[in-house]
Amino acid sequence: MKFMLIMHGNPQIWDALTEEERNEVMSGHGPFMETVKRSGEMIGTVALADPSQSAVVRVRGGVPAVTDGPYLEAKEYLGGYYLVECDSRERALELAALIPDAGVEGLGIEVRPVLFAGTADD
Repeated sequence: MKFMLIMHGNPQIWDALTEEERNEVMSGHGPFMETVKRSGEMIGTVALADPSQSAVVRVRGGVPAVTDGPYLEAKEYLGGYYLVECDSRERALELAALIPDAGVEGLGIEVRPVLFAGTADD
C-alpha cells in the first residue's frame, strides 16, 4: 500500500522554536530517510519552498490571471511529503511517528492512502 506522509508547516509555531530546535527538526530528516530507504519503503520525497514564493494561476473567460503568494490565507501550509510503500496503515503510522516534525508541539504528520500514482512514462 502506498501512503503520503504529509508535513504541514505553521510559521507561528516554527518561528517560536529556538534555532537549535529548528536545526534538530531539519537534521532529523536525514536519519528518517535512511531508515525508510534501508527498509525499502521509500518511494520519494518533496520539500516545498515557503508559500510566499508561490503563484496562483486562474483562467477566467479563457484568459489566465496570475497572482503571487499562496492560494489561501492560512495558518498552516503544505511543507512537503514522503511517499512510502509499506504493508499496512499501521506501519505508515509508525513511519510518520519517526518524522521529526511529529515531535513538535502544534504540528503533526498527516497519513493519507494513495489511490492512484502515475509517472510520465505511464
